[in-house]
Amino acid sequence: MTRILRLTAAYAFFAAIATAANLGAQWGVLRVWRLAMGPRDAFALIVAMACGTALGLAIKYGLDKRFIFRDRSTGARVHARKFGLYSAMGLVTTAIFWTSELVANRIDPTGSLIYLGGAIGLTVGYLVKYQLDRRFVFQVAR
Repeated sequence: MTRILRLTAAYAFFAAIATAANLGAQWGVLRVWRLAMGPRDAFALIVAMACGTALGLAIKYGLDKRFIFRDRSTGARVHARKFGLYSAMGLVTTAIFWTSELVANRIDPTGSLIYLGGAIGLTVGYLVKYQLDRRFVFQVAR
């Protein structure tokens, strides 16, 4: 298998892990919300999306840094800078993901279509995010 295919497969696998963690966290938050507060509303969905996004971001950063971009930098200052840049690049892709999920929620406000919308948005977002991270966060030589 060529290097580019291995990298693509690894990135897709890590994106799937982060997506599962993100959507799983959302599902968990919404379940707890329903038990504690009743049916979900717009605020509940935003809280769930924020929790899922935070978990997915942390997982994906660790996997990308180590295995995709092979970044061996150390030190709290360096990590804080890179994670800050990684998160900033994530704002663009989070907008894609959240928009997709909110549109799905608008179409089917009481069903599970939000998870399909989220999965679609995350897939598109990760395609964009790789390019942004490569260029601005980890600056891989071409």
